[in-house]
Amino acid sequence: MMNYRFIYILLIVSTFSMYACKDEFLTNLPETVVSAEDFYQTESDFEQAVIGMYVPLRTLFGSGLADYGAWAMGEMRSDNTIFIYNQANRGYADREYVDQFVDDANGGAVANKYENNYILIGRANQILQTIDDADFDQTQKDNFKGQALFMRSFAYFDLVQYFGDVPLVLAPPTSYEETANPRVATETIYTQIIEDLTLAAELLPASADQDAGFVASGAAYTLLGNIYLVLEEWANAESTLLQVTGYSLLDDYAAIFDPSNKNNAESIFEIQYTDDPTASSASNFAYNFLPILSDPGVIEGFPNGSSNSYAGWNIPTPEMVAAYEEGDLRLDASVGFYTGDGYENIPYVKKYVHGADIAPNTNDDWPVYRYAEVLLMIAEAKNEQGKGDALDYLNMVHAHTRTGLEAITTTDQAELRELILHERRIELAFENKRWLDLVRTDNAVEVMTAHFANILADPVTYYYPEGVDPVSGSYQMSTDRLLFPIPQREIRVNSEISQDDQNPGY
Repeated sequence: MMNYRFIYILLIVSTFSMYACKDEFLTNLPETVVSAEDFYQTESDFEQAVIGMYVPLRTLFGSGLADYGAWAMGEMRSDNTIFIYNQANRGYADREYVDQFVDDANGGAVANKYENNYILIGRANQILQTIDDADFDQTQKDNFKGQALFMRSFAYFDLVQYFGDVPLVLAPPTSYEETANPRVATETIYTQIIEDLTLAAELLPASADQDAGFVASGAAYTLLGNIYLVLEEWANAESTLLQVTGYSLLDDYAAIFDPSNKNNAESIFEIQYTDDPTASSASNFAYNFLPILSDPGVIEGFPNGSSNSYAGWNIPTPEMVAAYEEGDLRLDASVGFYTGDGYENIPYVKKYVHGADIAPNTNDDWPVYRYAEVLLMIAEAKNEQGKGDALDYLNMVHAHTRTGLEAITTTDQAELRELILHERRIELAFENKRWLDLVRTDNAVEVMTAHFANILADPVTYYYPEGVDPVSGSYQMSTDRLLFPIPQREIRVNSEISQDDQNPGY
């Protein structure tokens, strides 16, 4: 794990620089430093550690303008979104490469996902290593331990879906040598995280008894059910997801994402941001998702006079816009259209566009799990078992008052399979679900091959300027691209992973 290596390298460098100092100076910590042995003792210590454990999630999902948020690999990799070719600012080309399928192991997107997941794992491991020996209220200990088990499982699930086999680290390293770990089979990792999540679901309180913004038992059951769905363990997925209770759908789809309605009745797990100028925890992805504008103030709610020359990312594709049924109210809540500044009716992700008081700091959280997804996962698990009430769960989402759509009536299993996947695309649009859905359902090669053919046949329709063609070799689909590469930096510093261990195609 690269964060631990950095710490140990820093310690080694510091030791050599102080070699001539007295022994007692070398063995005493500075007064401003608290050792792990002294820190992880009280309830207050663990409360601070748990809060700190959540922090890498903000970078993982994209809090800064230059961050490579999870949307690059979860949405732009798919047929849902693409980028506006930015002639004036070519500084973010490796984001384009993810969309064009010409990315490599040195890209910022893979580094951001890999590193921040392992930072999260490292912080969770530190809590789990020490909490059983701490002496404070058992109920609160269980809560903290459950959150750490959830976060470690969440990070590993994210890693194996995007990278395949990865190192499995379950305890803080005690030496530099222990920071090097080999890749472990995904089956082994799934066994571990299923065990961890089963315990987490028992330890965590219900959502009604948990502080807002922290995961509850419903989040553990949702994540565990998602894992069973990926593993195609349909009966386990169904029984697990049916234990997600205490949540309900909102009547207004747009209200789910409104910053004034954070952690609402539908929200199971969302990444917390705040635009408080003293907190340094604002979200910025709304600016990234707008068209490239000389003044974003032309979009309602955004301050005048700023610039977003770095924008034009995660732009809905023509196929995505066309995927909405006529009359579906979710379209207006999810996709906006802008005319001006040389654009004509250009679409952009509206779901997270709620303005800003101080550019470019926005107050939008990022949804990870919502109750609507639980209902659709139950529908999928039931349908794969041939259960007739799968349709009922699909219609709980599709024909809800907030969509304006009529109920689906087909009971054919194959048709329902396609309809559930389509419903996930619409209901969970721009929430980093589409690419993983295409991969796990074995639809990625067929869908992306057709999508790429459309781009190459008419780049202008896909927001390329006249006379600018996609880079040579781009938009070519192969099974090697179903996984992303292990970051090259990890291969360089981890003696247990060589270039021969790299994922095929990279």
